[in-house]
Amino acid sequence: MSDKVYIFDTTLRDGEQSAGISFSAEDKLEIARQLVRLNVDIIEAGFPASSPGDLAAVAAIAREIKGPVIAGLARAVERDIDHAWEAVRGAESPRIHVFISSSDIHLAHQLHKNKEDVLLMARESVAYARRYCSDVEFSPMDASRSDPEFVYRLLEAAIEEGATTVNLPDTVGYAIPREFEAFVRSVFEHVPNIHRALVSVHCHNDLGMATANSLAGVLAGARQIEGTINGIGERAGNTSLEEVIMAIRTRRDFVDVHTDVATEELFRASRLVERLSGMQVQSNKAIVGKNAFRHSSGIHQDGVLKMRETYEIMDPKTVGTPAGGTIVLTKVSGRHGLRSRLEDLGIRLDGPEFERVHEAFKEVADRKHEVDDRDLQAIVSEQTSVTFQEQWTLDLVQVSAGDHAAPTATVRLTGPDGETRQDAAIGDGPVDAIYRAINRVMGVQNRLTEFSVKAVTEGIDAQGEVTIRIEAEGSLYTGRAADTDILVASARAYLHALNRYLHAAAVRAAGGTTVAAART
Repeated sequence: MSDKVYIFDTTLRDGEQSAGISFSAEDKLEIARQLVRLNVDIIEAGFPASSPGDLAAVAAIAREIKGPVIAGLARAVERDIDHAWEAVRGAESPRIHVFISSSDIHLAHQLHKNKEDVLLMARESVAYARRYCSDVEFSPMDASRSDPEFVYRLLEAAIEEGATTVNLPDTVGYAIPREFEAFVRSVFEHVPNIHRALVSVHCHNDLGMATANSLAGVLAGARQIEGTINGIGERAGNTSLEEVIMAIRTRRDFVDVHTDVATEELFRASRLVERLSGMQVQSNKAIVGKNAFRHSSGIHQDGVLKMRETYEIMDPKTVGTPAGGTIVLTKVSGRHGLRSRLEDLGIRLDGPEFERVHEAFKEVADRKHEVDDRDLQAIVSEQTSVTFQEQWTLDLVQVSAGDHAAPTATVRLTGPDGETRQDAAIGDGPVDAIYRAINRVMGVQNRLTEFSVKAVTEGIDAQGEVTIRIEAEGSLYTGRAADTDILVASARAYLHALNRYLHAAAVRAAGGTTVAAART
């Protein structure tokens, strides 16, 4: 029987550290539920000491989620460990994950401590965590750029104090696979008590080698891989879990290990994280990209039609990739067809949420011959991202523009009192004119920091999806909207962001804590 490799998912912690991502508590719970269906072994639900909101979100996951170990991250200080335990103590299987820097560059310029100080902090923090919890993980951050002898000492001390898992992070994605494999092997050779702990690897993708380095670690004896769905994370991201999981499954003949992951849930997990994070999966992304199992070349098509294995090393069904085109959605499609296609995409909606998506689907279908998966994902992203009652809604937007005319926009909004208000403005372009007009109506002070637009699908009837970010009172708020008219989408996205700001301001005024959902 081959060894098991444990899958440690840090989408909700390291993944959320991607620039531009801020999961709400509801988002985190939804992703955690999917990770249970995926059957990962450990869910690192967050960094509880980072904010009261994150502590509450981790605690909610710990209370609800059964099956996987629920971990909370903590620096090697008692306050962080106290917060981590407060967050995970309600879990069926709690874990505290303690980390401290180990490389010379981090010690000199970040911690301002010497090696003996760090060794003592590591020892004391693991011992402190063990008072709360029998499952403690220890990570020497930036291990791949550290003095190996110092890493050996840190790991030995951590295991002596009760660490049950020791993790080797390639924190800045610096390692080369052969080098990283040798480093992991050296840990088994030079840490006398290493047999008392599970060895883990945590690789980043700065040089595009996170998956390769993780597999190199497994070949060297590591039996836990840490990563994220879609590879999201700091800078260039983390190890993409769907890649290492399918590499282990597909090349079991070579690696001689296995995971217990329900791989059929990978595609659904990918699309859920894509939708809630707002970070689009590239078309040629391995395993879960739109083109991962599509064939354009005539030679390839001929081969696949005769025998799938000629050009496919994996069956798309094993990762849950929908058949695509089995159900064609048009304006005459019913609720059952829509719900079935959404579930194929890993989207499960009920009640008012489904009805909102259905109504928006009908509006798009009236203007398009066929609504494809990307249209659906854009509709769902817009219709399910609102977790509060919007104060202002768009009734009308009308724009006049041309190469010899000043762009002018008229907007009519319905306010929180149910009354309609209308105003017009001139701008540098049609979108700027729309935003100026909305500002005149609402009177909300803000600064537009980001505006992006993309075609959701091809063709002249394609939906345009607009994502914007505004800054108000020192915080960022995101708005998204999709429509076949890009100016309408721009207006709705801007209004969406402003409503999020107003909701957050109302929560603060009422004495509530910061609401992450309002900024997402």
